[in-house]
Amino acid sequence: MIDMLDLNDKHILVTGASSGIGKETAILLSKLGARVSLVARREDALKETVSVMEGDGHHWYSCDVSDAENISGLVSAIAGESGAVDGFIHCAGIGVNLPVSVTRTDTIDSVMKTNFYSFAEFIRLLSKKKNSNAGASFVGVSSVASLKGDKSQGAYAASKAAMNAYIHPAAKELSARGIRVNTVAFGMIKTEAYERFLEAGGQDTALQDQYLGYGEPVDAANLLVFMVSSASRLITGTTVVCDGGYIS
Repeated sequence: MIDMLDLNDKHILVTGASSGIGKETAILLSKLGARVSLVARREDALKETVSVMEGDGHHWYSCDVSDAENISGLVSAIAGESGAVDGFIHCAGIGVNLPVSVTRTDTIDSVMKTNFYSFAEFIRLLSKKKNSNAGASFVGVSSVASLKGDKSQGAYAASKAAMNAYIHPAAKELSARGIRVNTVAFGMIKTEAYERFLEAGGQDTALQDQYLGYGEPVDAANLLVFMVSSASRLITGTTVVCDGGYIS
């Protein structure tokens, strides 16, 4: 039987690859034979990620994807250096916790730029034949906040809900080339962002609902790699929930 998680020589683009879920995903992809193009803002952290990856053909790109003007040149550089992509995993994102009374439209716009606008711009550019191969898989990291938002998550929840909504028409339009478009709504994952939240005095109340416990970055990476593999070839236009039972 063919190993459907064999990604030998597949080219996968991963944003937010300097830490957390993005870093673990890039490492796992390399172990499965993929060539990975890693994108994040922090150059030193990208170099560290590449240093622990397996195989060859990996390249890193320091870029602030919150400015959509940067993405066109970035995608051209990636395709020019490593060829068209077979998969795209958008892990880049920011979280903002502010009550409604102080959530201004400029704050919402800032969150949308990183979490949603960049996702949409990558899909627009990667949908072109010169930038992606037929049968490619595009995956965005969403959140259960998009489905069951808690207090002070208005801007963040809206940005993730926008991702979930966008994939439906995108999946239908890109199906002509066999390209799949999905999001994954994760519950609480023990990333550096989670640790900083606790250190800053944040109240951890999610565990009472996430009864299977919190996931580790590698748990998220396992699912994201599945989503860009041929093992998930019939999944498109869908938000896959991976939340330890949070919204059940």
